[in-house]
Amino acid sequence: MNQTFENENELRDIIYQTTINPDLFDLSTGHVFHAEILKHRISLNKNENNSNEFIMNSDVLLIAFHHVASDRASRSIFFNDLCLAYNTNAISIEDDDESLQYIDYSIHERLIDMTTSRQFWDSQLEEYNLESPLSLPVDRHRLSNDHRSSSACVTQISFDNEISQLFLDYACIHHVTPFQLGLTILYAFLFKLTHGDNDLCISCLNANRYKTELQNIIGMFVSTLPYRVQLDPHWSFDELVQYVRERCLSILEHSHYPLQHILANLHINQLNISFLETMFDFITISSHTDELSFDGASFKQASFEQSLEVAKFDFSLTFVYNPILENNRLSFRLTCSHDLFDEITVTNIGRRLEHCFQQLFSSNETMNRIDTCFTSVSKFDLILPEETQEMEDIIYCRQSHITNEGMFIYI
Repeated sequence: MNQTFENENELRDIIYQTTINPDLFDLSTGHVFHAEILKHRISLNKNENNSNEFIMNSDVLLIAFHHVASDRASRSIFFNDLCLAYNTNAISIEDDDESLQYIDYSIHERLIDMTTSRQFWDSQLEEYNLESPLSLPVDRHRLSNDHRSSSACVTQISFDNEISQLFLDYACIHHVTPFQLGLTILYAFLFKLTHGDNDLCISCLNANRYKTELQNIIGMFVSTLPYRVQLDPHWSFDELVQYVRERCLSILEHSHYPLQHILANLHINQLNISFLETMFDFITISSHTDELSFDGASFKQASFEQSLEVAKFDFSLTFVYNPILENNRLSFRLTCSHDLFDEITVTNIGRRLEHCFQQLFSSNETMNRIDTCFTSVSKFDLILPEETQEMEDIIYCRQSHITNEGMFIYI
């Protein structure tokens, strides 16, 4: 393939067409990897006397893996190995019969005694109404047999460095991971957004590299697992954080139990399972993978994920922490299905989540801060400042569109 592009829009289109190309991979033959160089036409014109075999500064190296062969953690492993092989002039990499491979893990996983894990997951979902969706403020409903489009409504909120640092400081002081803290905020937010639904179950992505031997293997280890909490409205935020932390740690011990086994044990149609439609993830961008060096030539990774956003779930929240950025290091992206939500609804939900976040970590004196130690999570306020002002105006101020009339009652 000798694809060329002239501008960023053409480049994005090539990448998009690559991602949806049904013939890009062939699992029957083990073809799960694709790589090609996209040539910049302007560079070609400037160097028309040179061979096209040379890579110019503005050319793009496009690499794609089938999702069955690679997960997010595999990216850095692959690029590190690629740089090492290139920079050391390695002609070939011999297979080490003693080294652990992904196929070895797959075989080992089938031999693990899953009895304890099965009992754990059965107890986790005991008496949970799996077919009842969250009472989210949707604009329309979807029947179970309706066609599902991939059309998405997306809103993204970035936090300044002060709030980002306060978030990380809280996680450090309370001995929780950013993932656990972000998940706790989502639970508190959903509790308020659903008008007090305290039995909440959503899906989360788990790295599932629970053994040291799995840390440096390229493969698809990530598992999607149900995370259920039964929230006490009287708990403080600190208490909820510790509860979620304990839940996450208990799930970690049984994260190797496949989702398909969990679903099979439920004896229910997978299409009707509500927790699969609400997804949470927390991504930390590594500060070491921004640039790659091939024998002195630098390659900078470029991400087009946001521009190619599709709605894989009804409601998906992803926090992103990027320590490389000078500002706005912490952000979240809310992606909702346009089948259920209008854009303005998703925008407002995102703003309410931002407002909830600021009540926890903002140092702004005008913000009504939540006392995380004593104030119950039921006191979280999702009413936006302009909505509060509007209500106050209606109560305390005469409105211009209301006729100045009154009624006297004589007794």
